[in-house]
Amino acid sequence: MTREPKAERQPLLWAALIFSAGLWIGAREWRPAAWWVLGVLGFALAALWYVGRRAWLAKGFSLGTWFLVGALSIQIRGAQGDDPHLRELTDGGEVTITGHVTREGYARASGSRYLSRQIDIETESVERGTEVIDVRSGVRLTVSETVEETAGENQAPASAKAVGDENVLARLKSCPPNNPAIALMVPKGLQCGVTYGTRLRVRAKLHRARNFRNPGAFDYEGYLRENGIAALGSARAQDVELLPGFSGSRIERLRMRIHASIVAKIHELWTPSQAALMDAMVLGEDSFLEGGTRADFQRSGTYHVLVVSRMNLSILAFVIFWTLRQFHLDQALASVVTVVVSFAYAFVTGVGPPVWRAALMLAIYLGARFLYRERSMLNALGAAALGVLIFDPHALFGTSFQLTFLSVLVIAAIGIPVLERTTQPYTRGLRLLKFASYDLHVPAEVAQFRLDLRLIAGRLKRFIGERAGLMLPGAMMRIVLASGELLFVSALMQAGLALPMAYYFHRATTMGMPANLAVVPLTEVLMPAAVTAVGVGYFSVMVARPAAWVSGVALNLITGTVHWAGGWRLADLRVATPPGAVIVIALGVLGLAMIAVRRSRVVAFASLILLVATAGWVALVPPRPQVRRGILEVTSIDVGQGDSILLVTPEGRTILVDAGELPRWMHSSFDIGEQVVSSYLWNRGIERVDAVVITHDHSDHLGGMPSVIANFHPRELWLSTAAPNPELDPILVQAKSAGMKISVRAEGEEFDYGGAHFHVLGPRHDEARSALRPNLQSLVFTVALAGTTALLEADAEKAEERRIVEEHPEAQLLKVAHHGSASSTSAELLAMVRPQFAVISAGVRNVYGHPRREVLERLQQAGVKTYRTDMTGVVSFYLDGKSVTPEVALIR
Repeated sequence: MTREPKAERQPLLWAALIFSAGLWIGAREWRPAAWWVLGVLGFALAALWYVGRRAWLAKGFSLGTWFLVGALSIQIRGAQGDDPHLRELTDGGEVTITGHVTREGYARASGSRYLSRQIDIETESVERGTEVIDVRSGVRLTVSETVEETAGENQAPASAKAVGDENVLARLKSCPPNNPAIALMVPKGLQCGVTYGTRLRVRAKLHRARNFRNPGAFDYEGYLRENGIAALGSARAQDVELLPGFSGSRIERLRMRIHASIVAKIHELWTPSQAALMDAMVLGEDSFLEGGTRADFQRSGTYHVLVVSRMNLSILAFVIFWTLRQFHLDQALASVVTVVVSFAYAFVTGVGPPVWRAALMLAIYLGARFLYRERSMLNALGAAALGVLIFDPHALFGTSFQLTFLSVLVIAAIGIPVLERTTQPYTRGLRLLKFASYDLHVPAEVAQFRLDLRLIAGRLKRFIGERAGLMLPGAMMRIVLASGELLFVSALMQAGLALPMAYYFHRATTMGMPANLAVVPLTEVLMPAAVTAVGVGYFSVMVARPAAWVSGVALNLITGTVHWAGGWRLADLRVATPPGAVIVIALGVLGLAMIAVRRSRVVAFASLILLVATAGWVALVPPRPQVRRGILEVTSIDVGQGDSILLVTPEGRTILVDAGELPRWMHSSFDIGEQVVSSYLWNRGIERVDAVVITHDHSDHLGGMPSVIANFHPRELWLSTAAPNPELDPILVQAKSAGMKISVRAEGEEFDYGGAHFHVLGPRHDEARSALRPNLQSLVFTVALAGTTALLEADAEKAEERRIVEEHPEAQLLKVAHHGSASSTSAELLAMVRPQFAVISAGVRNVYGHPRREVLERLQQAGVKTYRTDMTGVVSFYLDGKSVTPEVALIR
């Protein structure tokens, strides 16, 4: 390394960090606003008093003022509550909504017979019966229809393939020229009628969004609130009536039309498979992406290029700024043009707050950079972050802001200082290489480097001429130095972001460094080429073809790299949530590295090694699972209308009984196994499950199991039947390829596992072979520790319960069969088993009416204390051999 850089002052960075700490404390420790105001005034006056007396005290009181301002702002601008009138209407009953569209959506194929389309509307009034209530609130509405309903004149073919990517352009063009909207389903002209600002009346069923109440679950309610949505609804296409008039912002309608027009142009310039990716990368439109494509980008650590993010906007801004500067445009004017174009890009994409925040940070950063020139990039970053947080205090708690700020901070505080001491002097030394006089203006080692290159050039000129001989060594060294810098920054980003990647996404992107080494430069080619192609395409598609071809080649290379990197098993390394101590240590090491890189070479190098080692610890060292040794645990995970039970044996063995899933008829791409069950297990510090159990082949029990098997690599799979079945067969193939031991359990089998005793009560061998009634195949068993037993009934019905009664089982804990359906939980069973506790796994406001009232009454008459996941969320029972202790998780 070269000379040590001079220490810099970053007052705005410190202000942003302290302000963030105030926001964090204020969100958790409520105090009357007057307290914070008095504190702000006191600290501010104290800072002013000590300015000319004790500078260090003045600085301390100034930072304290920022802290108190942060706490005050987060409490003043707290989350807005739901409209109380709307809350009363979100009980699943049918209502009539009058409102206008605020977000259009593309139709999606839902199986072979259905189309569904998701739109956002702002309500004007809601009717129930004869009552009309004026309500102004956001509703996300899913409108569905059968494919046969869409078949008609000038409309898409009535088949699932009709909504495939290859027909997108044709269907876009089917709308009238004066309305290039992107509605894809068209019952009776509805396709081209439902655009932004369209007023409509619709009969729908409303319900409130609800998080899965498990520790570590995604905050879906908060996500919807951030997007202005207070309720969810469902309706049929024939129940939508268009009304005359327009309501809303005409500017937003213009944005929607521009967005739709660009989507159509993209599908005109590229092949369907390429267009789906271009939509996502260039415009943030992910409607046509397939789940497998997302997974490949996630596994390879390159998902950031698949969605419009801070990187896409940064690349576009850099290209614009660099191009303008090449034409010797004044820096201030170039900055203004770059900011204007960036905000226009954020406006057109319509991705939402993350990209707007990135554009705002870019604007503040360029402004601060112009004021500070090159003296302090960290100060400019602090100004940008402070501006964003003052504008939107809740942004601090968003994953996108945290990743944006941290990634830029890592580059600015660690990457740039290291490069300034290593490669950058040599990069600058490549300027004016043929002029020996310039050697006097660079450090000695760089001057020697220039001399060596001229000697090489002298030998090369004999073969390729003097001009080429001088250019070739310089060009080669530029490539080497740039590649080295990219490799270092990529490795640094992997190390610096290891903690948030593990905490938020439970991934260790082991292939991120080599993948990004190729993907990032290719994205730098793709973005400007694609934007150029789309822009030119409005004038001439033929002239736009070369730019489209260049971006298409870059895209193919990106996808090839992603498939290669994501194909390695090492790439799909999933990790549990890091414990609190590890989080504190990792943050401390990151902060230490930011300070140490500006010190001596030895200290700087040691800090980088420590940072890499800490990242390896986060990624590779599993945390201690949160289990109780010597206790049998039975935990019913909240998976909605499905089943998933975690068993932890006294010896610490983990067994997952079923993995939930949404019903097939909902046609949802939401993966309960990945996004609910796995998240809960990772939050418990569990990285490997010893055995998984599929009680029977209903989707609400086995649908999430493929993700669980992929994420937790269980050693065994227990089944009630291995008979051929379209639901079960893919899981069996997956299990065999993973080397899992597959065991078919049947009535009468008893065995010990992990210190617990298992007794299988069903199904019978003849019923296990029947595929007509999957519930008859339900694997029913007891699991016991000494004098305490739990009976798990899966979806057993009364006929199977009568045979269970013949076995005279007793259990202190009963997992109620079939989500509390009237077809199960007979009085005879309760009289024989005599449970103290029961647990029912059911979805909130499910369409089946589970649990049924008569079942709840039978449980109450039998003196059973009943817990329900639809009311309490995840609930655990601890069996110690003498008693059973229930425990409900406290979830904020």
